[in-house]
Amino acid sequence: MKFGGHVMASILAAACGRSVLAFVPSSSRLVAKQLNSATVKSVSDARFHSVATISNASSTHLFSAVAEKGAAAAAEEEEEDLPTNESDIDLLKLRHTSAHVMAMAVQQTFPEAQTTIGPWIDNGFYYDFYFPETTDEETGEVIPSRKLSDQDLKKVKKAMDKIISKNYPITREEVSREEAKRRIEEIGEPFKLEILDSIKTEPITIYGIGEEWWDLCAGPHVESTGQLPKKAIALQSVAGAYWRGDEKREMLQRIYATAWKDPKQLKAYKKRMEEAKKRDHRVLGKKLDLFSIQEDAGGGLVFWHPKGSTVRRKIEDFWKEEHIEKGYDIVYTPHIANLDLWKTSGHFDFYAEGMFDQMDVENEVYQIKPMNCPFHCLMYKDSIRSYRDLPFRWGELGTVYRYERSGTLHGLMRVRGFTQDDAHIFCLPEQLQSEIVDVLELTKTILTRFGFNKYELMVSTRPEKSVGSDQIWDDATAALVGALDELGWEYGTDEGGGAFYGPKIDLKIKDAIGRTWQCSTVQCDFNLPERFDLEYVSAEGTKERPIMVHRAIFGSLERFFGILIENCAGELPFWLTPTQMKLLPVTDSVQDYCKEVAAKANKMGLRVEVDRGNERLAKQIRNAEQGRIPVMAVVGVKEMEQGTLAVRSRKEGDLGSFDVDDLLAELKRCDDVAEEMTKMGEVPKKEEGEEEN
Repeated sequence: MKFGGHVMASILAAACGRSVLAFVPSSSRLVAKQLNSATVKSVSDARFHSVATISNASSTHLFSAVAEKGAAAAAEEEEEDLPTNESDIDLLKLRHTSAHVMAMAVQQTFPEAQTTIGPWIDNGFYYDFYFPETTDEETGEVIPSRKLSDQDLKKVKKAMDKIISKNYPITREEVSREEAKRRIEEIGEPFKLEILDSIKTEPITIYGIGEEWWDLCAGPHVESTGQLPKKAIALQSVAGAYWRGDEKREMLQRIYATAWKDPKQLKAYKKRMEEAKKRDHRVLGKKLDLFSIQEDAGGGLVFWHPKGSTVRRKIEDFWKEEHIEKGYDIVYTPHIANLDLWKTSGHFDFYAEGMFDQMDVENEVYQIKPMNCPFHCLMYKDSIRSYRDLPFRWGELGTVYRYERSGTLHGLMRVRGFTQDDAHIFCLPEQLQSEIVDVLELTKTILTRFGFNKYELMVSTRPEKSVGSDQIWDDATAALVGALDELGWEYGTDEGGGAFYGPKIDLKIKDAIGRTWQCSTVQCDFNLPERFDLEYVSAEGTKERPIMVHRAIFGSLERFFGILIENCAGELPFWLTPTQMKLLPVTDSVQDYCKEVAAKANKMGLRVEVDRGNERLAKQIRNAEQGRIPVMAVVGVKEMEQGTLAVRSRKEGDLGSFDVDDLLAELKRCDDVAEEMTKMGEVPKKEEGEEEN
């Protein structure tokens, strides 16, 4: 029997938990609330974001009510949204004050501790402490510096609770630089003297906890310690950190903590962290044989294994196809260039610390590339350009190399060699808004293909230090805002948060457990066209500067791959999974039949493998399920004789027997359109003893 107009849904249930969704952003605009200027200066990410929820895409296929009920139940299980520092100023204040209370508690518990810095972070706060060697007053014995333990953290938390219970007022005081220095020297805090030297503005602000403790700080804070919820604060872990990030300086001990507005939020956060641990891309990457970091070759360098390479190739092919369809040209550039190029671009002056050492090539100095943009500027400059030629849209999956300290490396999320999905647009000023609209729509198309349906958008405007005229900044910012308004997308505004070379739009995606990840960015650049003297001939015959737009959608393939693995907990979408179906032969006599089916499937572009068949069937099934293979087909003599496959879904179990050609055609359709068939529909299948049509 052939497939009808309905979809064979549950076969692919293992691929992904949700259907691909389409962007339907709200038409309303969210304008960020403003923190006081001191706060904005003290935090690089003091912003408010909005989350746009994406609705289900319409489908041409019919599904059963049972499946819709299951989908509704799955939707109810979605993680609740937790507040962020950007969306909730009271939460930010709570965390900042909690950091001060923790520092006070540490010094009460361990008087030898010296304080350094203690900022709020995405999910809480941390504080760095230095524990010097001490001398026993009675014996004169040198006591090694303290190493904080889990038991020590319990003591610190107990001391914090006492400070909170005493409801000390939080006071703010402005003093001169000289007075601040005198007070710091009086209490013997050498690291605070360095911090004071780094503060370039006056007066110096000090925040105190009653009369008991104080710290250099720009704020903001709650009004008193009693406003902190004791049962919603948890000390998490201790890690090492060099002072100022310099391995030649003192090794500090950093206490990480989380803080929320109530115990319910803390419980939800802990649940999220437990889930995140299960989804760790480093663990899943090894378990599923996708990639590795070979320390013998050097830290932060990714080795893509055959299965991971298959996924990467699918991602790259899709990326290229979508870009070509939208009018981009795909380009390729070298991995190294003469150092003079990086001096011209300014990278050597501004980013030298993030670049690897140079190499000598025939008495010339070469630099392995940390970015792709200077190469695209050289390509633009290679010919005389007319206004009629613009815009140019050049996309490149370009691998770059940046120096990262070994202590900061983290799986695929922080590496030394990575591939940016880079693109640069050279356009006329009057073309800018329409180009931004096209970029945002392309971003929508690509992200939804991977199942990311919630996002945050932020427009960052001109900072104090910048290049370019007021007019060009105003026009570019208006183009970014105009593009978002034209699409009706929500966004926040980060006043002064743009790059020195132009305003930008940043987009964060939200994953299955509620975490946000910075991926996509659209940045106007007035700097590189000036540095490289890029020009076009206008309609009037004058030479003018083009507008240059940097944009990335994934950010980097490595990091996006890590995010994707964690988002789907290793259950990659059907169109991406390395092996889409595995044939499980019950006996050696059907091996040739299995190989014929696999060859036919692979010729169609599907990824089908045949199990070696040297294990019992139950073990074959278990191995396939552990490998996250969504579709399995048990093959015995009966299936070989009838030209069928006994199909099994990883999540739904046995589904019945299906004609080989019909099954492969349906799998191919789902692969082509990236459809995740997670609902059970009417599935015509071969019944026992049924005649062939």
